[in-house]
Amino acid sequence: MKKYYHILLTATLLMALSSCKDSFLDEEPYSSYSAGHTDPTTIEAQVIGLHRTYAELWGWSNRQGFLACWHIGTDVCSAGATEGVENPFYQYADLNAENAGVQYLWRKCYDFVNHANIIISSLGDNNKPAVAEAKFFRAYAYNTLVTLWGDVPLIAEAITVPRTDLTRQPVAEVDKLIEADLTYAIANLPSVGEATTESRINKDMARQLAAEAYLRIGIRDNSYFAKAEQAATEIISGGKYSLVQERYGKFLGEGGDCYRDMFRFGNQRRSQGNTETIWSFEMEYNRNVTGGTIDNPQHRRVWQPAYHKWSPGMVNADSLGGRGNGRMRLSNFMKYTVWSGLAGDIRNSNYNIRRYTNYNQPGFSATIGINERGFRVAENDASAITTTQVKTGDRAIPFESDSLEVWYPYCTKWGGYDPTDDFGYALVKDWPVMRLGETYLLRAEARLRQSNPQGAANDINVLRDRAFKAARAASGNATLGSVSAADINIDFILDERARELIGEENRRMTLVRTGKLKDRIAKNGDGSPVGKIITGFQDYNALLPIPLSEIRLNKDAELKQNPGYEVD
Repeated sequence: MKKYYHILLTATLLMALSSCKDSFLDEEPYSSYSAGHTDPTTIEAQVIGLHRTYAELWGWSNRQGFLACWHIGTDVCSAGATEGVENPFYQYADLNAENAGVQYLWRKCYDFVNHANIIISSLGDNNKPAVAEAKFFRAYAYNTLVTLWGDVPLIAEAITVPRTDLTRQPVAEVDKLIEADLTYAIANLPSVGEATTESRINKDMARQLAAEAYLRIGIRDNSYFAKAEQAATEIISGGKYSLVQERYGKFLGEGGDCYRDMFRFGNQRRSQGNTETIWSFEMEYNRNVTGGTIDNPQHRRVWQPAYHKWSPGMVNADSLGGRGNGRMRLSNFMKYTVWSGLAGDIRNSNYNIRRYTNYNQPGFSATIGINERGFRVAENDASAITTTQVKTGDRAIPFESDSLEVWYPYCTKWGGYDPTDDFGYALVKDWPVMRLGETYLLRAEARLRQSNPQGAANDINVLRDRAFKAARAASGNATLGSVSAADINIDFILDERARELIGEENRRMTLVRTGKLKDRIAKNGDGSPVGKIITGFQDYNALLPIPLSEIRLNKDAELKQNPGYEVD
């Protein structure tokens, strides 16, 4: 069994390395993340281990609400049937240094760092593609850390002995390493189509990460906005990708549209016809780079409502995305406001933001009551103003109380049904991580930041051309949905990111990166029920607390807490 040694920012490693030193108890693992290995088989296993860490991070199921932490309590998502770990991310007064989501993300980021450092230290300048892949993941981890925490410990060498003397380094110093790592990665990674598998890191994945990182750095040093634009342009102009404009793939016999096709199980990879994919993380059942799914990824259960509780009348189905748990709901802003005036936008079709469905249980028939607001009630309920007969195939009518968990408009990107697991505990399809649609939005932001709103509008109009293609053909209006330079500001771009990337981007990171978290929370729009609205946000909540366990273990130096989260 492969051993994974976490950086000494965790109690597990501290205890392991300070245990009994009798030689007969010393472990001699046959496979480990220790420095010094240079044989190709071991290095390949260690690099693949970085992909496994990625899967462990975003596929964590021990706390099923973990994924909701990065969307809930922002402009786009509100609380549903929460599990608990995500609650402080919308009830901000409860966000503290002992939150399990905060601790897990921090620890996994430093797993990336230390595992990458071991590979880099072992190889030096030998096996440049392996070093480049390791540096990509180190840059990914540090970009996540400085975006969400600010100053953090900067560790560029492998840790092989316990360290309890770490200090936080300025973001600018960490950014120097991020830039150096991504420059090296872009120069030495394989081009798209040349990596050993589609999910392995290539130059364009590094360019996409660089564009995002440089936009963040540009807030401090505006010369980086040009670098962000260049990184995005190299992807766009490289001739390897194109926006999906027509339907393709396995589901042509079903209703749908080209935007929906990109996220269907079996349609997500370049080899499956998705010309827009830059990075689709391979997690299809028994087809992942490590041999199968890791843990039990919760994306579908977090993003989709628990319509299986609508019984009798409903059964789990692939067309509805399988079984969800309703951990979070799209906000009123995301359900309604952001689409105002955009009739015909394919991204808001019922295939992509599902707002209604039909009873699908075979042989279902029932008499139901309808109240004055049009919701379902029991046939004999006093609030019923009429009764009606419904059956399989009829439009489903929700109960009024369903909107918090059982049925509400939802993003379908994470849907997928495994007939061998009707309970639907784990997601069994690839994860959309990077695609060309976001590249245009990154470049639009870089152009706006350089006082080029027309260039930004041009990029957004590329996406609008796809989004309104069918509506333009039907209406005869060739400019339907187009935008002009006068429309463009950072809030417009954030709105467009919500339309294009809902369910894909880490929304919290985007809003923190752009300095807009506080302003955008005000757009959420949900005013009820009590206990589910966003409360308690203070300016310091834009950054996360340093995990208290890390501060306490770091006994030989001060690992300062972020302001606002200090404890006596």
